[in-house]
Order: sequence, then structure tokens, then C-alpha cells
Amino acid sequence: MRKILLATLFCISSLLYSQADCSTALSVCGNSTITYSPTGIGNVNESLGGCLSSGEHNSIWYKITIATSGTLTFDLVPTNSDADYDWAIYGPNSTCGSLGTPIRCNAATVVGVGASTGLNMTSTITSAAGGSLTPYCQYLNVTAGETYYLYIDNWVGAGSSTTAPFSLTWGGTATLSSPFTNSSIQPNPFVPPGSPAANPNDPREILICVSPATFDFSTLSAGILNSNPNFTVSYHNSQNDALTGSNPLTGNQTVNTTTTYYYSIHYQDPANPNNPLNSCRQIGAFKFKQGNIVANDVTMYACNNNYSGQGLYNLTTAGVFSGSNVVIKYFPTMNDLNAGTSQISNPTQYVSGPGTVYALVTTSEGCSDSAAITLSFYSGFSVKDATLKVCTFNSVIKTGVFDLSTANVSSQSGLTKEYYPSVTDAINETNKITAYQNYVSPNGYVFVKVTDANACYKIAKINLEVIPPVYSTVLKDKTICFEDKTTLDAGSGFSEYEWSTGATTQTISNVGVGTYWVKLKTGDCIAIQNVRVYAAKSPVITSVNISNTTVTINVNGGTAPYKYSMDNVSWQDSNVFSNLKRGDHKIFVKDQYNCNPIEISIVVPNIINVITPNGDGYNDAIDYSALANKQNLVFDVYDRYGNMIFHADKFNNYKWEGTSGNKKVPTGNYWYSITWNENDKKNTQMKYSGWVMVKNRE
Repeated sequence: MRKILLATLFCISSLLYSQADCSTALSVCGNSTITYSPTGIGNVNESLGGCLSSGEHNSIWYKITIATSGTLTFDLVPTNSDADYDWAIYGPNSTCGSLGTPIRCNAATVVGVGASTGLNMTSTITSAAGGSLTPYCQYLNVTAGETYYLYIDNWVGAGSSTTAPFSLTWGGTATLSSPFTNSSIQPNPFVPPGSPAANPNDPREILICVSPATFDFSTLSAGILNSNPNFTVSYHNSQNDALTGSNPLTGNQTVNTTTTYYYSIHYQDPANPNNPLNSCRQIGAFKFKQGNIVANDVTMYACNNNYSGQGLYNLTTAGVFSGSNVVIKYFPTMNDLNAGTSQISNPTQYVSGPGTVYALVTTSEGCSDSAAITLSFYSGFSVKDATLKVCTFNSVIKTGVFDLSTANVSSQSGLTKEYYPSVTDAINETNKITAYQNYVSPNGYVFVKVTDANACYKIAKINLEVIPPVYSTVLKDKTICFEDKTTLDAGSGFSEYEWSTGATTQTISNVGVGTYWVKLKTGDCIAIQNVRVYAAKSPVITSVNISNTTVTINVNGGTAPYKYSMDNVSWQDSNVFSNLKRGDHKIFVKDQYNCNPIEISIVVPNIINVITPNGDGYNDAIDYSALANKQNLVFDVYDRYGNMIFHADKFNNYKWEGTSGNKKVPTGNYWYSITWNENDKKNTQMKYSGWVMVKNRE
């Protein structure tokens, strides 16, 4: 970077400063290439000696200080076909005014583009007179600290005014002193001001907002010097002034976009004011460029989330200006922008409906422009609430299984849907329903967050409706006789029927006792209804009371009213039969279902109303031993006061001979009762009661 910058220094120093005598020689700083076009002879037409005896024509003096010992060569190459460069080197350590004879000198007649001359490692001559056509002389062995003067003159004939640029390139093993190539003196690279021009060979450009403008050049110094100590920078209107440090521009200056300006970097050794390096200057050219910036009107888009009517905009991403090093401020109106009032304080999170805000773009040079930012919503998509209906799968808790993804909330493709139990959850994306294709719920609602490719979202409500089962109101459980058949009717109003028997009709016939089901379809839902056909319970004869020739039948169970019969042909509603003959009989009973009747056998015992226990063998006792085969047979006798006076059992063979406690009872009327259980399935209890007159002789 240092070499390039130094080369540029000498490349552009070709217009004004060409008169330089030995005392005002330009210091050669480092081994960088020098490009120059000398004009004129300087202040004095000096006597140069050696091969240069004809005086000066278009000349320039350079002072060379050796940094490291070694060999020194150079190539001087003109770029004009009429150029004829002569040169001479004086030293080492010569003083101006007494330079003496040059130690190397060349006045060879070498003319034309590329007609180079100088020192090289192969030549053996130290001086070449004019017309010798020997362009190169022998190299120099130099020692660190030595100084030399190099005189260069473009001789194209006496009195010629032809000028021609040259390029001077150093060679050999020695190095030349320069503060600009010594990292201990210059630790940081210098930074040229401005930006490169469209043509990199043109001076760099510094942006100004208007031309002419007032500019303080010192504002560039810190950036150019880049924290390098012991260097200063000055600014000049001409290259000659920049090379010599003359006529610096200080304070505020009026500048324009047509003039080329120069900066000159100068080193000052703080410990040695006579250090030859103090004469080194590095210069550069720059111009001013009118830089009115142009801010771009733009349109920004945001989401109108859930139809809120407001979007969230990051105004700093609007792209109203593509350059850097600018300050952008945002205002709600152009009047506010012009007045500098009501600046938008939160441009990265600006909440607004559709409209326009304004941006003021200001560069570091103070150039500014405004732009309109149109705030719009992305092309919206619409959502609508939807209703999902499912058949209940649990009629007790009235819930259904919903596939939320089937809710038609939007017909637009490319949308993402997520499901939540509330609007708040949908906005905050909390408690998301993950099992949305098998969502178990009673009647209620959920919310779906629908998001498009721009991350805009809207929220729709999904109503959840559980369809309760529809059952037949006419299909009821039935009770029939076990041996009977019946018809089951599910009723009308259903679109399909399916019975457990396989039938698909509304009714099924010839149905016996059992449990059945039928699937009843209403719309898309199917309800399963169970129905039972019960066998009618048979009535039970719990007991039979026989009093003389009257029989009373006691019944429970089954379904009243009951019917009674002695022959299973003639039936009566009364449970009492009178005037029955002594002996065995059958009793038939049925209930209101008129099923096969139940029957029992009874015995109407022979009735004895008078006994004379006198031992004559006639009517001496009441004898019911004929009933001894009955279960739980009990035979008891009572006096008129209801006191039991005799108990007959198998030990007395169920006979009473008119005694109580082995004593004859007084003549009188006595009551007795006989109970037993019939030997049938129900062990029907039988009771027979009567009275008897006992005639005992005293």
C-alpha cells in the first residue's frame, strides 16, 4: 500500500514543479517507482560537469539517502518518442555548490519511447558522452547513511521545450531510506480520503452536497494519518505546493467540483530535525464530487393478522437508501419531517394500518433526501367459521371424536393450520392441540390458526356439535308367556334398520323370549337400541284354606288379576270355591297374561262334627291319620277361649279322643285346625279348619 501510494505521488507531480536546483532537490523516499515530467531548468542554469556540458533543458534534482548497503541500479524509461534523457549522479555525501564531478554520467543519444537509460549490473563504463549510444553505466556500491544527488534532464536539442514523462525504477540490493516504508516510524497504513473515481486513474472523490461549498480540510486529517505519530498532513491547490508544503489551505475553504486538490503527508523526526527523511513528503490528489443523494420511495407489506386492521412494520428494512454511513429518521407526515417533529421512536416495531410515513436520509456530509414509505397489507386470504358434526361415541358423557382438519375454514391452498382451545392460545401459540385428527370433545368449540407463506395469520372458530343418538320411542321391552311368540316394532322415521336377527325391516315377527338389538340409522349416525322379551312370571299359590266344604286359594306373583278354575275350563275371578265334595280336587290359576295355568292338588277332608269318646267304637275320635303322608302336618284343638288343649302328631297318630292332659274334656264345642304342605313343587301350604262337639259321659 505504501509503494502504491508513493508511486501515485510522483505520477501526478508532473505539471508545475520542475525548476529544482540541488539545494531544493526532491527527496527520494524509498524504492518506489517515480513517474515525472520535468519542465524548465529551475532557478539557475547550473554548470553540471562531466558528460553534461551543454547546460540544463528540462531538469529535476533528486536527493537519495541509502538505508541499507548494497548495489544500486535504476531504469529511466521515457514515454515520449521525442525524449532524450541525460543524467548525472553526485556523491557520496556531496554538498550543493561543490558537487564536483559526477561519479556516474550519461549523455548518450537515446531518443524515443522505451529508449531507457540508467545504471545496471553489466555495464562497465562510468560516463557516456553524447552521441555514444551507450545508455547504461555501471552500478554503484553504496553504504547505509550515504546521500547522493541525481540530476535528470530531457535534452532534445538546445532551446527545446519538449517535455516527456519518465518512469524511474530502482534496482540492486540496496534500499533507500523512507519514513513511509519503515514500520517502526509508520506502523499503520495511510488512508487516502474519499472514494475511488469511476476511472481509477482519476483523483479520488469526496462527496459534497452542493458546489461550490465551504469545507474544512482538517476534518480529513485524522482519517488520512490513521494514528501514525510524528506525521502531519497539509492541503494544497497545486501539486508543486504539495511537494514543497507551500501555501497550505487552512480553515474553511470554498471548494468546487472542478479543481483538483492535493494532500501532503510530511514526516518530522522528533529527535533529529536534520534527518534527511524530514524532507520526505507523500502526496495524493483528490477532488470534490457533488453527491446529492436520492432516497427511494418504497412500499412495505405487513400482516393484517386476524383482521386486526393494523400491521407490525420494521421501517428500518424499507430500503429507502442503498448506501452506507447515513442516518435515517422516520416521521408520520411530511410536515413533521420538514419541521423535525414527532419523530417515530420505534421504527423497528411500528404498528399502523395502511398509510404512508416518511423517511429522512442524511449522509455524514449533510446531504439529505426524503422518501415516502407506503404501508400496505399483504394480499389477504379469508377464513370463515365452520361447524363439525359427529355422532356421539359415548351417549352417557355425550362426547364425540372430531377430525378438526376436515373443518372447511378456507378454500385457499398453501396454508398451514394449527388448532387451539382458545383465541388467546392461538395468538400466543400455547396449549396446541396435537391430536387434532382424533379430538374427543362434547359440544363446544376450538379455534384454528391459519397461516400463509408470509407468516400472516387469521383465526377461525370451529363449532363442535355432538349428535345425540336417536332411539325408537315405540320399541319397548315386552313380557310374554314363555311358550308364546311376539312382534318387535322399531317404529318409523329411520333410514335403515338392522336387527340382531339379521333382519333389515322395521319390524321382526315370531320373536320368542330373549334379548335383541337393532341398529337405527338417522342421517350418518347409528344408534344401537336393546330390547328384551321377558317370559311372564307364573303366579304362585301360596296357601289354601279349607273350611268345611269351602276352599280359599291365596296367590301372589305373576301379574294380577288372577283367574281360578277347578277344571281348567270354567274360570272365575273369585279365589273362593264353595260346596266342594270331600276328597281330592285340582285347582288351576292363571294371571292376566293368560299363560298356561299352574295347578295343584288339594284334599277336602271328611268332616266329623260330633264325637262320643265312650269306647263303643263309634265316633270315639277325630282321626286324620290319613294325612300323615303330608309334609309338616300339624293338628291342633282349641277351646272356645282359643286355648290350645291338644296337639296331635305322629306319636298319637294324628287322633283326638276328647282329652286334654289325659283327662276327658267337658262336653261342649271345640275348634281345630289342620295344616300341611302339599307334595308339589311349591310345597303349597294347606289349612283346614272346623269344629266338633264332644259328648263325654261324666
